Amino acid sequence: MKNDVSRRLIDFLDNSPTCYQAIENLSSQLRKKGYAPLRESERWTLERGGKYFVTRGESSLIAFRLPAGELRGFMLTASHSDSPTFKLRQNAEVPSAGNTVRLSVEGYGGAIMRSWLDKPLSVAGRVFVKEGAGIASKLIDIDRDLLVIPSLAIHMNREMNKGVELKANVDMLPLFAAAGEEGAFRRLVAEAAGVGADDVVSTELFLYPRTPGTLVGLNEEFIASPRLDDLECVFCCYTGFVESESEPSASAPLFCVFNNEEVGSGSRQGANSTFLEDTVGRICESLGMSADERGAAVADSFMISADNAHAIHPAHSEYADGNESPVLNGGVVIKYNAAQKYTTDGLSGAVFTRLCELAGVPVQRYSNRADLPGGSTLGNISGSHLSVPTVDIGLPQLAMHSCCEVGGVKDAEYLIEAARAFYGKSFRHGADGRIELE
Repeated sequence: MKNDVSRRLIDFLDNSPTCYQAIENLSSQLRKKGYAPLRESERWTLERGGKYFVTRGESSLIAFRLPAGELRGFMLTASHSDSPTFKLRQNAEVPSAGNTVRLSVEGYGGAIMRSWLDKPLSVAGRVFVKEGAGIASKLIDIDRDLLVIPSLAIHMNREMNKGVELKANVDMLPLFAAAGEEGAFRRLVAEAAGVGADDVVSTELFLYPRTPGTLVGLNEEFIASPRLDDLECVFCCYTGFVESESEPSASAPLFCVFNNEEVGSGSRQGANSTFLEDTVGRICESLGMSADERGAAVADSFMISADNAHAIHPAHSEYADGNESPVLNGGVVIKYNAAQKYTTDGLSGAVFTRLCELAGVPVQRYSNRADLPGGSTLGNISGSHLSVPTVDIGLPQLAMHSCCEVGGVKDAEYLIEAARAFYGKSFRHGADGRIELE
């Protein structure tokens, strides 16, 4: 492995097959670093200078540190824990032709479906099981080569290489077993959860590719891995967050990870939920701040929405904007869109650019080709709940939404350095319109 950052990033990606494992891994690391877990269902008693984190739905997380003195604002990053995949239905087993059993799935997010064909797959997520008179949640990972989605042979469709439509309900059901063992999948899931099959009440399980992350290229300058979008930004922002502890500011740094971005963020643990504003409100209340003091603190806050960006494709440069097309290993990307699909404006773009200049981090700019509208991300959704200046950024990558994506090794290092510098500062609106990064 080329360097420590690459090793740790790939370890995090490999050990986070779903959003649930990603949040569990982050929670474990935060505990080891002295962050106290909070529960939303309990009263919070926070201390100035304290370190805390809270989760929602086992798939979203907000970690924060409080300044020792007066809290003057919030410095936030937001990324997402989910990636495009396939979700298993509750009654998953489907008897199929050829005396086989497949598993019933539906698409989660906009996956490049053909990238999932003909490779070993497995299943991970969480299950809800009976526990006394109640229900308990258990994370599971089958963690072996269990499934495959076989292609139709080219001999049966000679037009295969000219483009063939794939139907999620027909072509994307993974092959599980030979027929003859009804209920085998449910028993396998129950075994992974450490319970009997009759104790499983419901499941939230997803397919994941067994291909581990790796470095490729002549000088190992590229990373190829599942779930770069967006666990790479999660890892880099987290690393910058914990490494900035030695640079305390008068603002509270918040590291935010939301689930369900790939399906619109409209869940109780998504960016379009009350999770962020609830957390900020409870911080201010616990510190005894008035509504007016809270408003002033929010006004002097800033958010980085970190979700990966499209690099120019080596074979298809025609899909990129001629002037704003990022390259791998060229630096952190600032994303712009006139319709505010990305929330970057002149102010937030300038602030982030200046921050990166001071930190020695190169930046690139990205706009979709004007006739090819792109998707939205976390920034404008979160901003509707906590209205602070926000910049949309990301790391350049290829094959976005494939089950194996490609990024640049240096870019991860650049974002860690930018996040470290960001979390060590405070954002201030001066009376004369001047912006200060203190």
